[in-house]
Amino acid sequence: MAVRLAVGSVERGARWLLPLMNGALTGGRMAGTAAPVSISASQIKLKTEEDLAEVKPLQMLYRMVFKGYLNKMHELQVYEKQLYGPIYKIRVGNYRSIVLSSAELLEELLRKDEKFPCRGDMSIWTEYRDMKGIGYGPFTEEGERWYQLRAILNKRMLHPKDSVQYGDVINEVITDFIKRIYHLRQISASGDMVTDLSNELYRFSLEGISSILFETRIGCLEKKIPEATQDFINSIGQMFTYSMPVVMLPKWTRNHLPVWGWYMAGWEGIFKFARNLIDMKMETIQHRVAQGQEVEGEYLTYLISNKNLSNKDIYGSIAELLLAGVDTTSNTLMWTLYLLSQNPEVQDRLYREVSSCVPGDKLITAQDVNNMPFLKAVVKETLRLYPVVPMNARHMTERDVTIGGYFFPKNTAFSISHYAISLDEKSFSEAQKFKPERWLRDGQQRPNPFASIPFGFGVRGCVGRRIAELEMHLALSRITSLFEIRPDPHMGEVKAHNRTVLVADRKVNLHFLERNGISSN
Repeated sequence: MAVRLAVGSVERGARWLLPLMNGALTGGRMAGTAAPVSISASQIKLKTEEDLAEVKPLQMLYRMVFKGYLNKMHELQVYEKQLYGPIYKIRVGNYRSIVLSSAELLEELLRKDEKFPCRGDMSIWTEYRDMKGIGYGPFTEEGERWYQLRAILNKRMLHPKDSVQYGDVINEVITDFIKRIYHLRQISASGDMVTDLSNELYRFSLEGISSILFETRIGCLEKKIPEATQDFINSIGQMFTYSMPVVMLPKWTRNHLPVWGWYMAGWEGIFKFARNLIDMKMETIQHRVAQGQEVEGEYLTYLISNKNLSNKDIYGSIAELLLAGVDTTSNTLMWTLYLLSQNPEVQDRLYREVSSCVPGDKLITAQDVNNMPFLKAVVKETLRLYPVVPMNARHMTERDVTIGGYFFPKNTAFSISHYAISLDEKSFSEAQKFKPERWLRDGQQRPNPFASIPFGFGVRGCVGRRIAELEMHLALSRITSLFEIRPDPHMGEVKAHNRTVLVADRKVNLHFLERNGISSN
């Protein structure tokens, strides 16, 4: 009975784990690519999924629970690729998925994507909304409705020239974050240490994306965070913390165990905070209209003024953009600063580039970043080693496809092992090493572009990509120009922990030494 229950839990977990998030969320058909012709296996001599190696339910359970991969699902990708090759299948009960673990197979799949790419089952994110009558957002919506929603959300955000307009807003937040770094250094025992960097960067990222989405500051960088903002931060953590138990436990336990209630309370806190800020903006706009004043503003004002979006659509979309924007930026910045502290020669090269492009005390702008190719390469290499979302999915709902010489009928689900793909030695020599120079346009052959696509591909690419990149580029360039980052020798090696996104397995503490050469040590 215990084994049967455990296997059933794995099946329920697989349905959610494979398609979830963000996003780093892969997508659509490349412009100009012809729609594939549906074929059957009998027309050509093709192999089928029956010819593929298979991960058995008990094998999956054993590796996750007893081999320690439950919180290291990204490492399990690498292990299973070594066992089964770049394409294999997982079958648990009535659920099956084809796992792809090479850049070539991923490219073949995405170039055959459908007009409205389907990520798969997102019920873990939609159940609360269905109960409360809240609309879906860009990560949970599917089909033509998703396409229409993305067309609206893309404006003012996805195009590079649109993201540049937020440069001043982002720089204001970065200035306050740097002030906080100085404060944290001052109160540390060594006089230059920032402790629990992940938490600090989370606060910075939340303040940054909120300034854009809500057009207001929410106090994340103040010495004492406002109570409502702290409740919101706690709600996000609570939702993610209990996501995995909710997935793994059978539904009948929801009336007997408190986990489901804790998970739903997390969502309640998230939407309560978002609703309050959105409603405040709506009242302001309505007041201006009633006074005959012109309505001006940035992203939220644009969405509220759009007659094609209902209020519940705005609530759902803003909440998802907020969640994706915070984790993408904060985790990538944390891993980047950690890698720079471990690789001083890379850090020195980055500092020289930033200093030569923007000498003295001049404020670094979005336009300046265009002249910093090594800065961009540093971020790309960090995202290769630590993709924000290490696994993604596709569900081909409309037609048959052939991938890697295998025939798959429509309604086949595919799992994309981004982490295993990005560590493939066929695409990246010395794949385990931090080598930003591999992304430079210096005449050398660059990696297969599908070997690392942290922001996705095509129409289902991450809607907030340009803003996330701008925020990371501006923050890193300004921090690097002011401080030399050194590791805390007492911290030990930091490894990745899979909490849907890749986070550090411990508190990350780093020394921030002022670049003027004066150290408080």
